[in-house]
Parts: sequence; structure tokens; C-alpha cells
Amino acid sequence: MNSKKTILLPKYQKVFDKIGENIKLARKRRKLTAEQVSERAGIHRATLHRVEKGDPAVSIGIYFNVLKVLNLDSDFAKLAGDDAFGRKLQDLDLL
Repeated sequence: MNSKKTILLPKYQKVFDKIGENIKLARKRRKLTAEQVSERAGIHRATLHRVEKGDPAVSIGIYFNVLKVLNLDSDFAKLAGDDAFGRKLQDLDLL
């Protein structure tokens, strides 16, 4: 397997760490084993471990599949949903 190491600034890695922690807690609250979630998401158990550790090299599609298994896929739709800065730029162009 040829995998690249994704390098992030510490403050951005903390965001991924928190996402991974939230996913792990959601799985435990639902009393699902890692094996159950990984099987339902169609991924290897080691990949789920990487998701729960907040690995930024894991594809966004895999994060989505895990969230879907946990019935948190509506949270995924909120990503980049509120583009307040972009709207301000757009409004400036309209003036």
C-alpha cells in the first residue's frame, strides 16, 4: 500500500482529532463495535481506526460512509454550508 502522509498545521490537525473523537463517541453511544461499523461502512477495521483518530489522509467519502452508518449523514451536509465570507464578496461585486 502506497500512502502519503498528509501534513497539517497543528490547529487544523486538532479539528480532525475532534471529528475523530466525536465519531468514536457516537459509535460507543450507539453501542456498536468497531467491527460492526466498519463492516456496515464497507471499510477495513484499520481504516475505521484511522477515522476515529482523525487521520486527514482518509478520503472524505469514507468519513461520509461512517457518518451514514451512525445516522449522522445530515451533519455531513452542513460542511461549508454557510459561506458568509463568500456572500460578502459577492455583495461587493453587486454594488
